[in-house]
Amino acid sequence: MKKLRWQLLIIFLTGLVVGILLISEQPENTPVIAPEPEQGGVYVEALVGGFQRLNPVLGFYNSSDQDVDRLIYSSLITFKELGIPQGDLAESWFVSQDGTIYNFSLRPDAKWQDGQPVVSEDIIFTINMLREGDGVVPEDIRKFWQEIDVKELSEDTIQFSLPEPFAPFLDYLSFGILPSHLLGGLSFVDLIDSSFNMQPVGSGPYRFGGLVVEDNQIKGVVLNANETYYGGAPFIDQIVFRYFDSSASAYAALKAGQVQGISSVDRSVLPDVLIDPQLSLFSAREPRLTMILFNLKNADVAFFQDREIRKAFMEGLNRQKIIDRVLGGQAIIADGPILPDTWAYYDGLKTIPFNSESAIETLKNNGYVVSGEQETVRSKEGLPLSFELLYPDDEEHRKIAELIQLDWEKLGAAVEIRAVAYQDLIQNHLETRDFQAVLVDQNLANTPDPDPYPFWDQVQATGGQDYSQWDNAVASDYLEQARVTPDLNARALLYRNFQIVFDEELPALPLFYPVYNYAISKQVNGVQIGPLFNSSDRFMTITKWFLTGPQKNVPTQTIIVGTPEVK
Repeated sequence: MKKLRWQLLIIFLTGLVVGILLISEQPENTPVIAPEPEQGGVYVEALVGGFQRLNPVLGFYNSSDQDVDRLIYSSLITFKELGIPQGDLAESWFVSQDGTIYNFSLRPDAKWQDGQPVVSEDIIFTINMLREGDGVVPEDIRKFWQEIDVKELSEDTIQFSLPEPFAPFLDYLSFGILPSHLLGGLSFVDLIDSSFNMQPVGSGPYRFGGLVVEDNQIKGVVLNANETYYGGAPFIDQIVFRYFDSSASAYAALKAGQVQGISSVDRSVLPDVLIDPQLSLFSAREPRLTMILFNLKNADVAFFQDREIRKAFMEGLNRQKIIDRVLGGQAIIADGPILPDTWAYYDGLKTIPFNSESAIETLKNNGYVVSGEQETVRSKEGLPLSFELLYPDDEEHRKIAELIQLDWEKLGAAVEIRAVAYQDLIQNHLETRDFQAVLVDQNLANTPDPDPYPFWDQVQATGGQDYSQWDNAVASDYLEQARVTPDLNARALLYRNFQIVFDEELPALPLFYPVYNYAISKQVNGVQIGPLFNSSDRFMTITKWFLTGPQKNVPTQTIIVGTPEVK
């Protein structure tokens, strides 16, 4: 002990002397001066995807169109930090005490890019298009709006009447608004083929400038700053999107000096992007959760009904290894069913660490043992720990399923994995509850309000999306209360309680949240990216972006603007 104390004293005295010398030789403070925002310039982004139509009602299944639409159009409500709703076209709103009436007042300074004011009729027209969009608009959105009564109270005031209280209602108001004064006479069928989709007029920060056409093919879109935008004119004068079929081809264009940003950096180019000194890489949690669902009502795999067995399977699963080997490290380990970095997420949940020895001990303690000298599969009272794991039929999910299989076989389980086509997996296995265990991705895009009710409430176990058929009255009560409680703080507490119950029971195994990567030139300033609900959320602060350096003066005359010939 004395020797150790002397070592500590020597270390302390040495540190003191070094500290004094460093202070005495410390150079004068050099202030770091951040660049001041400058007006002007052109930003060109490589957009991985293709062009279809620039119309928010028609773009639900094309993320590239959604990215461009985000800059052209506005919505009543937008969602910013932590997924908290904020007014966009809506200046204010009022909710009745029973939660069934929503009155919205529009901003008086909101104008279409042709100078006409944004009015209540524009919102009503757009909602009617959503109601009529059979086969184009997602069915759940169509049905939702068919049950909502929408009334114009005045030119700048609109009322929504709900059949019952529904706290996540604001989620459904983030759609882009169309101009009724230009489209009001069209049916939905007419809207699909309207020339408006090639020459759109919106009320967002950027106005349509033209199409980039090469060899009679649409290769890009040109947008010009909307100087009358109610949110303040953007600093960047022009944004050009050019379409590429992959991250690799987009990165090649960037290295050739043709673009300044890449909309989506996948693992094929990520290593190169990470070491590129000219680029800034922004990463954000995607609105997607990969998890394993157990069929809790299937008698052939009755062991899944035991939460201790479910926890053993979680503990015996090396999730970080899956993330590193299959996803190149581009995912975040998930601890629960609600997206992190949102107002509803409870950060008190504990991560279950990988520990196969502890998992095996849990199985033994619960009666699952290996019997016989040649046996490798654990069983209890004649029921072997044997089951089938289904997974979507693609390369990435196959690799994930194989690693899961290896981990669980080390525990003494016999796991057969089987690939199933995506639609078949949903229609013939999940919806019919014909499975034992399944690897799935829960897509939570465009839903900043968590509302886990459809996936975990006991009422949804039959005919709904509670595919595991988890029947927990306490958890369901929290979910049902949160759906009808308008106060955000009260809802957060209810969801906290729900997550604690989920964590204790573990009816399914949350694996990870994938990560989205966005690359942009370091000469583009003011970029901020938080957790995403849609890839277009990267433009949340677009009016604050500005350019510095030589790339500020990308020549616009190299851009070919035109319209493809109709044949």
